[in-house]
Amino acid sequence: MLYKKLGKPILFRMDPEKAHHLTIDGLSALGSLPGGKQLLKSMYGVPYSPLLAQQLWGLQFANPIGLAAGLDKNAKAVKGFSQLGFGFMEVGTITPKPQPGNELPRLFRLPEDKALINRMGFNNVGTDMMAKNLRKTGKRDIPVAINIGKNKTTPNEQAEEDYRACIRELYTYGDFFVVNISSPNTPDLRNLQHGNDLKRLLDAVTTEMQLQEKKNGHSGKPVLVKIAPDLTDEELELTVHTIKDSGISGIIATNTTLSRQGLVHPNREQAGGLSGKPLTQRTTEVIRRVYQLTEGKLPIIGSGGIFTAQDAYDKIRAGASLVEVYTGFIYEGPGMLTSLNKGLLDLLRRDGYTHISQAIGADQH
Repeated sequence: MLYKKLGKPILFRMDPEKAHHLTIDGLSALGSLPGGKQLLKSMYGVPYSPLLAQQLWGLQFANPIGLAAGLDKNAKAVKGFSQLGFGFMEVGTITPKPQPGNELPRLFRLPEDKALINRMGFNNVGTDMMAKNLRKTGKRDIPVAINIGKNKTTPNEQAEEDYRACIRELYTYGDFFVVNISSPNTPDLRNLQHGNDLKRLLDAVTTEMQLQEKKNGHSGKPVLVKIAPDLTDEELELTVHTIKDSGISGIIATNTTLSRQGLVHPNREQAGGLSGKPLTQRTTEVIRRVYQLTEGKLPIIGSGGIFTAQDAYDKIRAGASLVEVYTGFIYEGPGMLTSLNKGLLDLLRRDGYTHISQAIGADQH
């Protein structure tokens, strides 16, 4: 309630990107203060329920609701976000070299559509600085995924070198990794989702992961691929087959969309990736299809347009093991995590399930 009554009206009067930085810096400062983590946990923490806890890829997830990449791009506020009731979070997208991203303004709200459009362009501090930030974070309370991309100036033919560099520099800091080949804001990046380019990239990524595994005496860390919602049925089929054959651990469905269907706010004219409510249905369809194509054998993280427990549950029933929020979190605030978890428990009980794993892909059986 505090966010809706006090925080949101102030933040929504500000330029979206300034509000974003203020939130990240505030959470970062609060998370680092003595007693700050406890304060955040007492205000927003979500009660643990064994019904919602799962183990995937050898990692423990206290609940299925994660924070999508893009909010904490540089891993500055991991301590703060970890106390709000998330089951896991993604940081990034990070690129080997720091880059400023696209020209301002590049983030737009569409309140009537419950949506955002961004064309940030992978603005980030680079792997060296992210490593420092994650070192400072110390012991984590939730699994942290590092979302990796390529620098804008790196041609697609050399893209795999950038992804390998991110893994090399950050391997010890991530609990799992996400290969981002689906942001619409880096020229030609989405072409990496197809054919030989994708195969070559994923081969390079898995090779680098194995090298780091040996070097660090580690039993291995999961790598997921994040795909776009705008793939045609044929493209989606080919992409999923390539991912499946490459030994990748899972798929995140989906990134932002280039579609502008049904939008009413004047900002719909802005270029960039659209996130939020308009994606709810499309991402659920993609999850359903990915689950069918992988015969439910490859865990899926569902992302796109989650505002209510029902939205999250629909994605889980379509085949997602975990889900992520971003735009919904900006509109609804941290209180949304309590209502999502509570709502999921109610929906599981209503359907006679004793554990969330029973609901995964239930609509397909």
